[in-house]
Amino acid sequence: MAFVESTTLAARGIRLVPLSLDHEEGLRAAAADGELWRIRVTSVPEPGQTRQYIADALAMREAGNRFAFAVTEEATGTVLGSTSYHDIVPPIRRVEIGWTWYAKCCQRTHVNTTCKLLMLTHAFETLQCHVVGWRTDNFNHASQRAIERLGARKDGVIRGHALRRDGSIRDTVMYSLRSGEWPEVRTQLLYLLDKPR
Repeated sequence: MAFVESTTLAARGIRLVPLSLDHEEGLRAAAADGELWRIRVTSVPEPGQTRQYIADALAMREAGNRFAFAVTEEATGTVLGSTSYHDIVPPIRRVEIGWTWYAKCCQRTHVNTTCKLLMLTHAFETLQCHVVGWRTDNFNHASQRAIERLGARKDGVIRGHALRRDGSIRDTVMYSLRSGEWPEVRTQLLYLLDKPR
């Protein structure tokens, strides 16, 4: 039995469904909103690479180290982006959240906060994780701010850690949230979602 089993998560008009090849067209359209693949520090697939992006995610699911979701609008089924559990380590009940991106029209809306609330709730309350982690490019300042707004703590920087799509070597900023910190973070996320916009 897989640690992260196939599941669908939904709240506040957003639905996270297991990523499949059926999402190829929707994922390509979401990435085209803002031409997100042109951003140097993200994992968004170029239009011609969308099918391979999904196939790679499915292979990682089969291997047990990543579970990718399509982020969809519940009312219409429109694909808004993608997010994943990854670097899944069942013996220590740890997952990371990443490979996250949204169409430009969804950025700076409730979508990311809702997705994180859904994924963190599932990780801590269903999977009984001890810790949830994040990692991001040292130059992806928007991602770092978003992770810090969630209440995650910066663990440090791994220097010379990974290749970017352009072939340059990146430093990776690591964050984590422990299970004992989750109740306060959950309260804060609900507050952010409920306050008037």
